[in-house]
Amino acid sequence: MYYLIYGCLYLLSLLPFFILYLISDVVYVLLYYVFGYRKKIVQNNLAIAFPEKTLKEQTRIAKQFYKNLVDTFIEMIKMVSMSKHEFEKRCTIDLEPINALVLKGKNIQLQSGHQMNWEYANWIMGNNSPIPFIGIYKTIGNAAVNKLFFKIRAKYNTILVSTTDFRTKKDEILKGQYAIALAADQNGNPDQCFWLNFFGKPVPFVTGPAKGAIKNNNAVIFINFVKIERGYYHFATQVMVENANEYSPEQLTLQYRDLLEKTIRETPDNYLWTHRRWRHEYKNSYSHLWIDTTNPN
Repeated sequence: MYYLIYGCLYLLSLLPFFILYLISDVVYVLLYYVFGYRKKIVQNNLAIAFPEKTLKEQTRIAKQFYKNLVDTFIEMIKMVSMSKHEFEKRCTIDLEPINALVLKGKNIQLQSGHQMNWEYANWIMGNNSPIPFIGIYKTIGNAAVNKLFFKIRAKYNTILVSTTDFRTKKDEILKGQYAIALAADQNGNPDQCFWLNFFGKPVPFVTGPAKGAIKNNNAVIFINFVKIERGYYHFATQVMVENANEYSPEQLTLQYRDLLEKTIRETPDNYLWTHRRWRHEYKNSYSHLWIDTTNPN
């Protein structure tokens, strides 16, 4: 099954970008207008995040988001056969802050949100990181598809670790100097997360990234995925803290939240609105987990 899937996607990936983007346009129409994939979730998320915008403005963001989402998956298919030269023409990263910290002997913890194109982000770091780069991934249920994605993601030296292995073997995995990438805006167990306002409404933020950064005294860098134009990306880096152990987990989480909100407001159509970010309701029983400087709204 793996070879059948790989062979079909390889042949599809040989098509030039302009044809692949024509396919993307067709899939977008089907996804948005015909099937309405998670459309209500996207509309509800945008209404929460941008109550000041008109319905017309929210709809415009939603449509462009779906186009970006489909483009991301089309670009992932292209990665099956894309050359290193072609990739480097389409993707750049600001490595100066990372290199400076690496020379100081620091471990690097990259934190981002669910922006697009996340697969390009993995490749650009795997290909350019001056120290071993670790990518944490969630295993896909279908073994053939999981093997395919693993092959693509590991192409440029990324050390891939499943979420299960990372939980049980992280001390062994994080030996020596390393760079690690974490998307820290997941929904975790609401009884164990930090609670804070996100776009003015309470949400739980996982505590692991902040606590892990402090434990290992990592340098924490926020990475913003900037879509310059169709098929071209720049990954902008900003140092959050140089020595994480000088801060509390609450401080690091709030700083991350502020940067994430800022980037989403700048390019709202490049954030993954199909996941239910506000699915958990805040309860008074969570008050001991509340870390924000403002009260729950």
